[in-house]
Amino acid sequence: MHHYWSVLIESVTSHGLIDVKRKNELQNLFKNSKIPLVIVTAFLNRKTIKEYLSEISWETDVWVAEDATHLIHFNGEHLLQPDQV
Repeated sequence: MHHYWSVLIESVTSHGLIDVKRKNELQNLFKNSKIPLVIVTAFLNRKTIKEYLSEISWETDVWVAEDATHLIHFNGEHLLQPDQV
């Protein structure tokens, strides 16, 4: 069985982080999609996350370039695991 996700990635350095307002805008834009939406804010390093931590929306993910093999999930309904989608 195949599982698909629409993954939206925004760089905090070029567009800004995924806060509640931006998350709602993206969800509204993709509201008719039947494919689960995964929303990711990309950071260059962990130091930068500290500046924005309180603004990152729940039910989104964070990717950090200096730790590229890891994804931080902010407690949401969908995880990138096939048995939970």
